Amino acid sequence: MALSESIEYDKLEIVGQYKAVQVRKATVIKKDGVELTRSFERYVLNPGTLDASDNLVDTDLSAEPAEVSSICTAAWTTDVKALWKAKLIADKSV
Repeated sequence: MALSESIEYDKLEIVGQYKAVQVRKATVIKKDGVELTRSFERYVLNPGTLDASDNLVDTDLSAEPAEVSSICTAAWTTDVKALWKAKLIADKSV
């Protein structure tokens, strides 16, 4: 009777004008190779945050799996980052 646990990133979506990347991470528990349970965690990655001088600081993707990091890198072009930065600055004045 062997129990195993694995992590799968089973759903990755690029959403909206600012190319937010929605990630669904599944934790799968198996007993003797037969799936017993699957639970989900969701989170969203955005292109960056503003520092105190309103410079865009890129989101740190070093802890993300290669597939997630690659999608973010492809989606977050210079133009997308500029739009995201402008949105963050505009939101500060609201």
